[in-house]
Amino acid sequence: MSVVAFLPLLIAPPPVHAGSQDPWTWPLDDHTVGERFDPPATEYGRGHRGVDLTATAGDTVRAVAAGRVVFAGQVGGIAVVTIEHGRERSTYQPVKARVKVGDGVRPGQVIGTLLGSPSHCSGACLHLGRLVGDHYLDPLELLGGGRFRLIDPKGKPPAPPGGVGGHGLRRPVGGPITSPYGMRVHPVTGQRKLHDGTDFGVPCGTPVHAPAAGTVTGRSYSGAYGKRIIIRHRPGFETTYNHLSAQSVSVGDRVSAGQVIARSGTTGLSTGCHLHFMVRKGGKPVNPQEFL
Repeated sequence: MSVVAFLPLLIAPPPVHAGSQDPWTWPLDDHTVGERFDPPATEYGRGHRGVDLTATAGDTVRAVAAGRVVFAGQVGGIAVVTIEHGRERSTYQPVKARVKVGDGVRPGQVIGTLLGSPSHCSGACLHLGRLVGDHYLDPLELLGGGRFRLIDPKGKPPAPPGGVGGHGLRRPVGGPITSPYGMRVHPVTGQRKLHDGTDFGVPCGTPVHAPAAGTVTGRSYSGAYGKRIIIRHRPGFETTYNHLSAQSVSVGDRVSAGQVIARSGTTGLSTGCHLHFMVRKGGKPVNPQEFL
């Protein structure tokens, strides 16, 4: 009689710090980015374990991605909502919940209202957190504007960081890329021509954020681009935002990175709600994805 020894097969789990690559949507309709992610050097050390979004008490707070509510209550006297998105979780505070534990939520679904206090900001602000296990990650990586980006090791090297000086831009909206820069057959005219920007598939009315500081040099309407905003970030380097439903800034306004400048829409020659985002160097369109 032979004896067969069975040895356990050990499968190493994926590293806990590996976050999701799916983009998040902004949890507030109107806000500015305040204090950014600054992880502590040690588990209990000082640091900033999320990102602060300055807003107004009573503002609607929305889910950043699809998931399920796993906590809605008080932590140390602060109202907190936590949503699980697969391996990751998002946290929102101080927020008066409109959802309960076990509720499934959609991206952009209302989950509560922003409270004015208690707040560690000088005024009302939403503290947005992102976790995998007990590890905190930068929420702006999935909203656009984080200090680190996940890149394809086989793809083209990304543009260097450093703001507009190094041409690094934040994403103006979340959502998937539905049509990249390049030659294509136009969905309305049927002509093969250059698609001079990148389309982000987001619902009409989604807040559009400035990807870097600059000056508004254009606010117009045209049959092709619909409602449009143009921002000059430095001489010879501009970004444009097209098919908007609303424009929130005027020509001559100085805008900061992350500021809400417009709302996405489907005005002009468009087949549905989205943002058509363009980058122009020397007056000529270039591929926006090289700068995001």
